[in-house]
Amino acid sequence: MQPLLLLHGAIGAPDQLSLLAAHLGKMYKVYTPGFSGHGSCPATESPFSIEIFATDVLLFMEQNQFNKVSIFGYSMGGYVALYLAKNYPEKIDKVITLATKFQWGAETAERETQKLNSQKIEQKLPDFAETLKQRHLVNDWKTVLQKTAEMMISLGSNNTLSTEDFRNISAPTLLLLGDRDKMVSLDETVAVYRSLPDAQMGILPGMSHPIEQADMEILTFHIVHFLGIELI
Repeated sequence: MQPLLLLHGAIGAPDQLSLLAAHLGKMYKVYTPGFSGHGSCPATESPFSIEIFATDVLLFMEQNQFNKVSIFGYSMGGYVALYLAKNYPEKIDKVITLATKFQWGAETAERETQKLNSQKIEQKLPDFAETLKQRHLVNDWKTVLQKTAEMMISLGSNNTLSTEDFRNISAPTLLLLGDRDKMVSLDETVAVYRSLPDAQMGILPGMSHPIEQADMEILTFHIVHFLGIELI
């Protein structure tokens, strides 16, 4: 049975994906590795980057003796999945992304980093601040936000994946997007969809960016329909 990895988003952790893992676990062998410095995963002295997180996945595969996997990636997790598909095609079977932002620039990075101000989050969203604190008990949640903001600024000046990179990804890919997502645009998702050689695209009704707002039955349907029974 080929494994299915579920990759969480920025400032997230594997617990974000526990409900989806429960749904998919009825059909597939599901794993939810974490990224360095997130959740219970030890922090790295290096800055956060797509490359570092991709290395985390490769190490997880090596430790579990997985030669090839399919990947579902939420938000940043989807970006990491496509980076792996581009640079390690022999290790990736299929890729599914949900709410992944592909278009980065200085203005976009500046706008998104404004949302990662820990002081403002504590003042205006105390419940969310507490969620982040509990999610990153092993790591200081404020440090997670700061290093994520630095990564976004880096992406804004030098996007890790280019249009040409997408054109060279051979893995069958399904791009999913919520119809109310205010962070990821339909246009940028369609642009990547058109660049990928073997891609499908789906829209999740009534969903904004947070995966917690996704209808798990609909999301599971899309994933299973795309993967088929070959993982079972």
